[in-house]
Amino acid sequence: MKLAGSRRVAGMAVLSALALTLAACSSDADGNEAESPAGDETAAEGEALSGTLPGAGASSQEKAMNGWLAGFQEANPDVQVSYDPTGSGTGREMFLNGAVLFGGTDSMFKEEELTAGAERCFGGEVVELPLYISPIAVAYNLPGVDAANLNLSPEVLAQIFNGDVTKWNDPAIAETNEGVELPDLDIVPVNRSDDSGTTENFTEYLAEAAGGAWPHEASETWPISGTQSGAQTSGVVSTLQAAEGTIAYLDASQVPDGFGTVAVGVGEEFVPFSPEAAAAVVDASPATEDATDLRLTIDLARDTQESGAYPIVLVSYTFACSVYESEQDVNNVKALLTYIASEEGQERAADPSVAGSAPISDGLRGDVTAAIEQISAA
Repeated sequence: MKLAGSRRVAGMAVLSALALTLAACSSDADGNEAESPAGDETAAEGEALSGTLPGAGASSQEKAMNGWLAGFQEANPDVQVSYDPTGSGTGREMFLNGAVLFGGTDSMFKEEELTAGAERCFGGEVVELPLYISPIAVAYNLPGVDAANLNLSPEVLAQIFNGDVTKWNDPAIAETNEGVELPDLDIVPVNRSDDSGTTENFTEYLAEAAGGAWPHEASETWPISGTQSGAQTSGVVSTLQAAEGTIAYLDASQVPDGFGTVAVGVGEEFVPFSPEAAAAVVDASPATEDATDLRLTIDLARDTQESGAYPIVLVSYTFACSVYESEQDVNNVKALLTYIASEEGQERAADPSVAGSAPISDGLRGDVTAAIEQISAA
């Protein structure tokens, strides 16, 4: 799946509902209200662009979502839309409980959650759209180290987070960082304390790329107890900043200014994070075996050897229902998702001042649009 494509002005899809409203409410020459081709259904669709549209989920998406919601509300000021960055696991739980209408998750819905989704979605199903693609950075607090990136192999990175490599001047680190003066300082790994899709993506990378150096399975919950941790991305950042020697995984858009980041070993080279490098690994990855036309899930190639690919990547899904109780919810959700998927929305999130994410490809946008069109009312 390619994440680059031609740029054109988008956002008309978001405004189409407003245009349909005008068409439905136009009058004929005798002063009578003319019926639009879609009749009362079109009028209802136009009127639906108001009300509340609550969302919750992945904190990794927070900056991008803030940008998306601002852009959406510029065109739809009567829709009160919100997003609570509670974390992926809590966001999915709130969605399945009916507390929110949409959300974001850094890990795919589990089988039991999809089963619960059928009831929550009024006999429909969960829609999962890969609309936020970003590297997961491994950042460290070593202000005395004169290097933008430290080179670490997947094995050494796993040993650090598993507590097997405990000093920054360990020979295993020095071996791949010739000429860099490494301090005789304890390494303090920092992880998420809450259930997190970012944790699942990071541990999935370690499990697949580091071999036996990471003896744990991929999980939303950090598998090691007694560690330094923080709740949500903001908590990880605070813990990372609190003391020298810390190292943490977090969405690349939220690495604090001035902090170094790891260039990870891929084949014979070390690759720092970038939107382009994240795009390269997604481009080389197939769909999951259980993907559908509503669940556009991707099986990331974590152990890729492709030159220039950064394999610690986050594909964060925007989720919704394929069926809602009211036309108002349907129209609000469809309009928001259409804006997020549009070139305008994707370029807004790709702006380094917003989130610096990698825009989805035109081909993926077509699949996303087809999924959004299937959302309907019970």
